[in-house]
Amino acid sequence: MFANAFVSRSLAVLLIVSMASLGASSAAAAVRVSLAPSAANGIAALGLDVPVTGRVFVIVSRDAGEEPRLGTGVTGHPLWGVDVRGLAAGDEVVVSADAETFSGYPLPDFDELPAGDYYVQAFVNVYTTFHRADGHVIEAHMNSGAFQDPFKAPGNAHSSVQKVTVGKDGLPELTLSIDQVIQPPRPLKAGEVLQQGNFDDTEWVRYVKIRSEMLSEFWGQDMYLGANVLLPPGYDPDGDERYPVLYMQGHSSGLTPMPWAPEEWFKPGYEPSHPAVGPQLDGFYEAWTSGALPRFVIITFRDANPYFDTSYSVNTPNVGPYGDALTQELIPYLEENFNIVDERWGRVLAGRSTGGWEAAAMMVFYPDLFAVSYPWAPDPIDFRKLMQINIYEFENAFVNQLEWIETELPAQRETDGLINYHVADEHAYEQVVATRDRSGGQWAIWQALYSPVGDDGYPVPLWNPETGDIDRAVARYWRDHWDLSHIIERDWNTLGPKISGRMHFAVGRRDNYYLEQAVYLTEQRMSALDNPPANATFQYGIGGRHSWIGHSPEDRSKQMKYREFIEVIAEFVASHAPEGADLDHWRARP
Repeated sequence: MFANAFVSRSLAVLLIVSMASLGASSAAAAVRVSLAPSAANGIAALGLDVPVTGRVFVIVSRDAGEEPRLGTGVTGHPLWGVDVRGLAAGDEVVVSADAETFSGYPLPDFDELPAGDYYVQAFVNVYTTFHRADGHVIEAHMNSGAFQDPFKAPGNAHSSVQKVTVGKDGLPELTLSIDQVIQPPRPLKAGEVLQQGNFDDTEWVRYVKIRSEMLSEFWGQDMYLGANVLLPPGYDPDGDERYPVLYMQGHSSGLTPMPWAPEEWFKPGYEPSHPAVGPQLDGFYEAWTSGALPRFVIITFRDANPYFDTSYSVNTPNVGPYGDALTQELIPYLEENFNIVDERWGRVLAGRSTGGWEAAAMMVFYPDLFAVSYPWAPDPIDFRKLMQINIYEFENAFVNQLEWIETELPAQRETDGLINYHVADEHAYEQVVATRDRSGGQWAIWQALYSPVGDDGYPVPLWNPETGDIDRAVARYWRDHWDLSHIIERDWNTLGPKISGRMHFAVGRRDNYYLEQAVYLTEQRMSALDNPPANATFQYGIGGRHSWIGHSPEDRSKQMKYREFIEVIAEFVASHAPEGADLDHWRARP
């Protein structure tokens, strides 16, 4: 039933194009794309595989002021792609509906382009071949410090922008040369790799990157973890004082909270444009640097991987043992190299959005390591509301099936309720960017995290990519392994004594991604727990958008600011510190 209604918007599972098909002639509209020798050399110089296995795109825009690649997205510019294998310097690929792996979004073919003037650009997303420890060989984009956005990732390459006119005969014959390689923010130094980015220390922030033995073994090649360490005023690396630490979770490779990217990190006068982040950061820099706040060390992880820009801080069969790598390799390294408390009472978790899920999950899966967790606007923590999908009862992920009608399930809205796009739209876009959950997108990482490994080495999808029909066996796997609300209730006999009173949730009632729905269900479950009671707290912001982090302790009509949050966690840590712990040096004010 669903397939008949939405087949034009859904996409079949794509296969790798053979080299023979790349050069085949066709009557369909086509764009010929070549890989310039200079680009091939530039890709190799950054440590990526050449000849290229990956995906080649043609992207069009009506905007002359921006490269088409920079405007991609669910509501962005049209793009079309084909998979490539063995694309060497000077080789050419034909992007055409005749190619077996051709697909487009939001227009299925070039012929759908209305007449008019356009700006066209070719692009290639370069894959790395991984020989994993589980015996599977997969191909995916190696993270390169760019938040796993393939269209901005160092090492990927593109053509210059060419203006074309589409007339009554459709797209004219067009040849594009990929001759420009995206470079990292600064040139690599000797021995550096792109993974997790490379950043120079500043007065306040130290950047760490280590090779992970666990991840390298899993992925079959060197894999790295990083961390950003915000130091308090008066920090003396040679001193004896030890500071409690806030592990601030988040995606964009864990570059929150100050604010989204390291080149913007922790500078006076910075005004973030994000409507949620801006109010949260108000006054933080001044309060922190002046010593007006309790002295914590704030650490964010850089744990991007071949599937997404964060690992979600857990061990999964598709993404690897990131939870253990973080807690058994990176955190011990940080505790050895920085003056931070290395006991449970001094470790605090917090994060918003993806980071909210991570903050909750690390408390659930590593309850002996952390004192308290503050999940804000977490990714769905109860899969009875995976946004608006009940994966246990719904037959389909794209529509709400009623007796006589079907309504599309929304994925993103404004706080006034206006829907910007639906689940089917977002999923279709991701399938054009890459099949087999390699797009770096939101649905792709949830499939990669929560699903078992398929026979081909890639995640088993929760739903049929063509129809949206949910696989009930995979849904049960998701519930038993990753539905945090279910796991807390199921395992309360062992979890309860460890996490009672230590989980504090916050979410806006108008979250742009409907994330408040799963929090409501989690509150219902946790409120019914006893022996001991959960003593979890739940705050809901009236009209609060995505990334709302709780009520201000000073004025509940306003959202909490980070400078207020530091005071909140200081009180919790001090009240749970063991007798005799040194608290004065980090709680003192000028």
